Amino acid sequence: MKFAQEFRDGDLGRALAAALPSLLEPGRAYRLMEVCGGHTHTIYRYGIEALLPDGVELVHGPGCPVCVLPMGRVDDGIAIARRPGVILTCFGDMMRVPGSQGSLQEARSLGADVRMVYSPLDALRIARENPDREVVFFALGFETTAPSTALTLMRARREGVRNFSCLCNHVLIEPPMRALLDAPGLQIDGFIGPGHVATVIGARAFGFIPRDYARPVVVSGFEPLDVMQSIQMLLSQLATGRCEAENQYRRVVSWEGNARAQAAMAEVFSPREDFEWRGLGSIAHSALRISDAYAELDAENRFSVPGARLADPRECQCGEVLRGEIKPWECRVFGTACTPERAIGACMVSPEGACAAYYSYGRHQPVGETV
Repeated sequence: MKFAQEFRDGDLGRALAAALPSLLEPGRAYRLMEVCGGHTHTIYRYGIEALLPDGVELVHGPGCPVCVLPMGRVDDGIAIARRPGVILTCFGDMMRVPGSQGSLQEARSLGADVRMVYSPLDALRIARENPDREVVFFALGFETTAPSTALTLMRARREGVRNFSCLCNHVLIEPPMRALLDAPGLQIDGFIGPGHVATVIGARAFGFIPRDYARPVVVSGFEPLDVMQSIQMLLSQLATGRCEAENQYRRVVSWEGNARAQAAMAEVFSPREDFEWRGLGSIAHSALRISDAYAELDAENRFSVPGARLADPRECQCGEVLRGEIKPWECRVFGTACTPERAIGACMVSPEGACAAYYSYGRHQPVGETV
């Protein structure tokens, strides 16, 4: 593999699509869930859904960390940002996520010092450059981004940067997947597993899905041919009666994962007793907090935050989208009251959100229908 373009070959994609009907049982409907929002964007950017045979449906899952963040945690960040002498830093996709008190971007427009960063190390640099200010990093993401936060906190302690702390919102992939699979009436035949998370925790971490729930899973890369091959692998398992965790993304993902990243997470973080998820409710041991060993770098120990659990606006149906119950275009405010410029729900804000994908690539109605 030399170039990403090798994984975007249209002829190969059509050849993969042509082989799929032979794997299907006549009259059977197949529902496959892509867990990660990055896969959702690949699917609609490259028109993958339109290549699939009748009877194969793709359903969106809860793998977008911005989308599953509840409004109360956004409010906590805003409360810290409004404090005198504080610089709050965050990734760009957090800036416009709505809480009950507006967004971080709106807080900045009203005078709060909120700065976008590309890495937690950028936030640590800002802390070094502003020793008279408290600098807080709004940490967010699944196991994909947690190691970089852990390593930054380790460096902050090593360098003695005392005005730096972290508001930790890192979440784990297994507990929400179990919550989905335990829900009554779930109709999912197989899962396209998140490749970025698997680079850290390994493909073996998804073995609980076939073992405990009798559904196959294929850890997938993010180029269009990756997704097409992963769909083929899932349908092949279903056709032959197999039920396994397979790794399509072998050029990046190993079976065991990244041991050094896992060790850094284990040193710096501990599981929370529970955490509120947008659309899924409170899930035990589904998120990370900063461990007692690093308590001096925990923003929740330095600042008082509201800590409220808040429901989404009544008109917002992000929860149903995240649970795979409806498609974004079925939401009553999709593309009308809720757009990327005037988002009501987080799924329309995040670059990985399913609603943003549908809106950006013109999916305002089912495949095959015209306006």
